[in-house]
Amino acid sequence: MDRADADQAQLKAEPAENLERLFRDLAPDLWRAVFAFAAGRPAVADDAVAEAFARALERPDGIRDPAAWLYRTAFRIAAAELRRERTEPRPWASPSQSATLGPGLGALLPALRQLSQAQRAAVVLHYEADLPVKDVARLMGTSVAAVKVHLFRGRRRLRELLGAEEADDD
Repeated sequence: MDRADADQAQLKAEPAENLERLFRDLAPDLWRAVFAFAAGRPAVADDAVAEAFARALERPDGIRDPAAWLYRTAFRIAAAELRRERTEPRPWASPSQSATLGPGLGALLPALRQLSQAQRAAVVLHYEADLPVKDVARLMGTSVAAVKVHLFRGRRRLRELLGAEEADDD
């Protein structure tokens, strides 16, 4: 193999190595976010994350912001699966699976299921993944203003569903 062929092989290997590093760093958080977005369906989260990374491997040169692209792709795959599930219902998460979300979020799953997909994504990314609104907008592929609207409406709906009351400053 001559020097030019070796350089080409290295260029082709680097995106895959970068994606492997990104998988190690990003996949657990992405899985938890998609799991919550899918309202506790681990199979949807597994499939969406795996498929997003598989699609990224097919386009190593065409992704400018891989983390944002992976989040958007995984959420879109999960949303498509959830639309398919409306006709073929599947079992919800067991309490042990809900524990993987972290303390407190497992109890919210029934209420999260009743939010729109955009509201659920914004709430999970902002409050569970602890991302600023600007990053949530980038990951969702939408504007900051749209994320703020989804957060406002999602919080209001969760208060209605959970019976939580605002604390008075009196």
